[in-house]
Amino acid sequence: MFTEKGYATHLDREDDLKSFRNEFYISADTIYFDGNSLGLLSKRAEASIQTLVESWKNYAIDGWTEGNHPWFYLSEELGKLSADLIGTSPEEIIITGSTTTNLHQLTASFYKPEGKRTKILADELNFPSDIYALKSQLQLKGYEAQDHLIQVKSEDGNTLDTQTIIDFMAEDVALIVLPAVLYRSGQILDMKTLTDEAHKRGILIGFDLCHSIGSVPHELSDWGVDFAFWCTYKHLNGGPGSVGGLYVNQKHFGNEPGLAGWFSSDKGKQFDMEHELTAAPHAGAYQIGTPHVLSAAPLLGSLEMFQEAGIQNIRKKSLQLTNYLLELIEAELKEFKFKVANPCDEITRGGHIFLEHPEAARICKALKADGVIPDFRNPNGIRLAPVALYNTFEEVWEMVRILKRIMTEERYKKYENKRGVIA
Repeated sequence: MFTEKGYATHLDREDDLKSFRNEFYISADTIYFDGNSLGLLSKRAEASIQTLVESWKNYAIDGWTEGNHPWFYLSEELGKLSADLIGTSPEEIIITGSTTTNLHQLTASFYKPEGKRTKILADELNFPSDIYALKSQLQLKGYEAQDHLIQVKSEDGNTLDTQTIIDFMAEDVALIVLPAVLYRSGQILDMKTLTDEAHKRGILIGFDLCHSIGSVPHELSDWGVDFAFWCTYKHLNGGPGSVGGLYVNQKHFGNEPGLAGWFSSDKGKQFDMEHELTAAPHAGAYQIGTPHVLSAAPLLGSLEMFQEAGIQNIRKKSLQLTNYLLELIEAELKEFKFKVANPCDEITRGGHIFLEHPEAARICKALKADGVIPDFRNPNGIRLAPVALYNTFEEVWEMVRILKRIMTEERYKKYENKRGVIA
């Protein structure tokens, strides 16, 4: 019977990825289901930090060109390690900047209003910082955001309809920026169809991969996506503030970046110190500043594990974990009025489950008090992210058991139904 602990134990024994759990620092007293906000530290990431600290210690300034991982080429090296995760060639990726600075760079590079094409199409469910960046880019071009930023509406407040997005691709749209996976509900957008439809209408399109990279496979090059950007501290386990990444389709190579900087340069010309930029002939042109070496270091170890595990295998287990969680929620928590607000089909469901409940904030506090780390999303959302590389089926079973006890005994009523400073 799937509701019994022995069933979960059996699934763990059959898990092809179970050995990777030993790679991570996991508290014996905690069930960590918040890896879609901040991934856990791995022993390999810790070791790769030390490796680059040692290169600083041993080589000093020569660390830029000496050692196992010369800093001058580190962003490109990490790009190569990331290519399989999003289905691109290594030249189309660079690990640099942060989510928002990379979005600013890409919008500055690809948003070129001309004639009646002056608007940017986004959506009302995207993470706020993406919208902040798009509004500021419009203002820099002299446009009022309230008139030139179009945000696709959601019919249910949690998901977006593909055809509705397509219907908004009007003749006055110059650029489209959408999330690959919605941060609240975990819905995976149909990136291929949206890209095809945008290009039919002469519109460039890019995607925010923050909640998809490392969790679901992509084929960005084959789909013809123009650009993408992401963080590396969620599913990629790069650590708090770890360096972000960006992708530019090779059909755009040779164009100068909208925001040029020191590391936009062709590496062969960079130290000629000329005041005319010779941009890198690949995605490296979209770098701005010097690589944040120590903040990028954990990715050497983390991305190595992703190469070993394989993104298709990670996706397979992720779906197994979330399917099992959905089954247990239906069987054990039906009476407590939780609403499953994420897509339930495997094609459009990302790497987490999203529950809505009027008492969500205090339920999350009760879960944390009982050793489960969830993620609260204002006003009434609970995100639960069992991560393929380090979570187990037994943890899924145990979490549901704990949540059922909290609801049965009304333990959540001890807490205020209000988010903390950080949620």
